[in-house]
Amino acid sequence: MIQETDQMQPTRRRKGNVKLNKSKKKKKLAVFILIISLIAAIFSILLAIKWIYDNNKSQEISEEINEITDVTEVTDESNVELINPPDNKSNDYWDFIKVPLINVDFSELIKRNKDTVGWINVNNTNINYPVVQTTNNEDYLDTAFDGSKNQAGWIFADYRNDMKNLDKNTVIYGHSRLNKTMFGDLFNVLNKSWYENKYNRIIRLSTPTENTMWQVFSIYTINPETYYITTHFSNDNSYTKFLNTIKDRSNYNFNVSLSSKDKIITLSTCSNAAGTGRIVLHAKLIKREARF
Repeated sequence: MIQETDQMQPTRRRKGNVKLNKSKKKKKLAVFILIISLIAAIFSILLAIKWIYDNNKSQEISEEINEITDVTEVTDESNVELINPPDNKSNDYWDFIKVPLINVDFSELIKRNKDTVGWINVNNTNINYPVVQTTNNEDYLDTAFDGSKNQAGWIFADYRNDMKNLDKNTVIYGHSRLNKTMFGDLFNVLNKSWYENKYNRIIRLSTPTENTMWQVFSIYTINPETYYITTHFSNDNSYTKFLNTIKDRSNYNFNVSLSSKDKIITLSTCSNAAGTGRIVLHAKLIKREARF
């Protein structure tokens, strides 16, 4: 039998030291992971608190706006213009134009925010807001109607659009909030229960210069792109091709005829929290009334 000598003992001590060092490293790694997890948890809690605060603040602003703003349905006057009426008298168009336009008193809104350019209402959704516009498409991504910083942002028109003399394609954006505020309720238009009720397929937009009504003809989701938010077209052929393309994308066939004479409105929002998809709604102008 081999006896252990003093020369062998240092080797055993070195092995013991190696095990001890590994144990210390594991403990340090565990502490590091715990610290990172705690930081991530605290950060998530702070984000949740901020999200709730912004939503509550946004709701307060909306309630105050509704209190100071007179939004009324108005009967058609002699100056109401029907836009490109179809020959087919059974077309839904003829039922839609019987629906009253909305008229908004913008005086107080413009006093509160000079960027106010309109008011949008989408049937059977929570979308019933003033629309703002500035010189870019970034300001109102994180700014509320009252000018305060707010991740809920506000409903805003594309800076390229002329809201006094509507373009071929008027584009309006809003965040898709989980509590269904701003354009969060655009998810609703993808539901069969919404789009099969034909009286939901109306958008009403009031501006300081006119009151308008729009007939929905396309709803879909898509990856982020710039094509559907094109606002100006070089000629009628390119515009007709554009209309046919966005109409063919629709999840549902609304049986709406389109031509290069039509003007349309486009609503756009994110379809997920990551911002990697879009919910899009298109509608064409069917009735307008100039305001005096």
